Amino acid sequence: MTLANRVTLARIVLIPLVIILLLFGLDGLAFIVFMFLSFSDAVDGYIARRFGEVSDLGKVLDPLADKILVTTVLIALVGLGKASSIPVMLFVVRDLIVSGIRITAAQSNNIIAASRLAKWKTGTQIAAVAMLILNLPLANLVLWAAVILSYISGSAYLWQSKTLKLLKLS
Repeated sequence: MTLANRVTLARIVLIPLVIILLLFGLDGLAFIVFMFLSFSDAVDGYIARRFGEVSDLGKVLDPLADKILVTTVLIALVGLGKASSIPVMLFVVRDLIVSGIRITAAQSNNIIAASRLAKWKTGTQIAAVAMLILNLPLANLVLWAAVILSYISGSAYLWQSKTLKLLKLS
């Protein structure tokens, strides 16, 4: 277990704190913790690269931590009436499909790391969630932009998985 993976696991363990703060109406604190957890994603990546701790576990765990953070907070925001359920359901479906692709690829010793496009998608999702937490204008527009990016990046994962299969068959 590398230091970078420990940071990623700490991010996951702290996610319920954001939900608790939201449920108690402490939106400002929820926003701060959410942003801290979102930006700590860069910390574990930096640590992994800086100290040569890039691992297959980290390549899978890091994007999973992002998905858990964003998805759980979005579901809480739906429950609180701050977000529409339709884009959240679209995210969940896309993430389940992409996770399935990544797990299947990993079983064949092909680790599919997060693409640059997927990182843009995650950044847009984080911006949308932050805006929704704070009830900012245009939050839903940014959320729908993230949905579009998520399906574009999801298509890229599908393409990559098909390419991997084609390479194995030849």
